[in-house]
Amino acid sequence: MNDCLFCKIIKGDIPSDKVYEDEEILAFKDINPAAPIHILVIPKKHISSLIDIEPEDEMLIGKIYSVINKIAEQQGVKEKGYRVIVNCGEDGGQEVMHLHFHLLAGRKLGEKII
Repeated sequence: MNDCLFCKIIKGDIPSDKVYEDEEILAFKDINPAAPIHILVIPKKHISSLIDIEPEDEMLIGKIYSVINKIAEQQGVKEKGYRVIVNCGEDGGQEVMHLHFHLLAGRKLGEKII
């Protein structure tokens, strides 16, 4: 999508502080972090939200979770723990309409949400 912020980051039109990249996935530091470690993990394929995942995307989504584990290990937080958040749609708090996973860590994150 031409006007998608994350697609522009993927193309290199907007700079980012990358922590991981391969042919299908990009991960970079959030510019407005909610925790000491706040990394966004996104598919390079434009998928607007969880609602828009198709059956052919299932392997990609599984790979994203594997990459999240790798990043957590690289960041030194795999053992102590971390939180992964995916907001879905406007009422779910999604601000950028490109599927993205928030990896939050680096401090105790508070009470359980559920």
